[in-house]
Amino acid sequence: MHVKKGDTVIVRNGKNKGQTGTVLLALPRDQKVVVEGINMVTKNVKPSAGNPGGGQEQRELALHASKVSIVDPETGKATRIRRAIVDGKKVRVAVASGKNID
Repeated sequence: MHVKKGDTVIVRNGKNKGQTGTVLLALPRDQKVVVEGINMVTKNVKPSAGNPGGGQEQRELALHASKVSIVDPETGKATRIRRAIVDGKKVRVAVASGKNID
């Protein structure tokens, strides 16, 4: 996948189009990512020992990875990435600015 945990991404389409956030969880098998503060839903929670009252809570749902793009570290806009070998290591490089993302 082109995104990893901790990357800053921008949502390209859907109800949260244009919003940015940090990737909390990457699910490569499903090609999905969970982004902080994006795609929020209300879940009903049963009472438990930690939460005796139960109630409702807001959670982030996963988005498909194709709906997000990495934010360019130089310009702050969405960019594609490419893989390059620098000092014998494979790194991710922003196509727009040529800067290292890793």
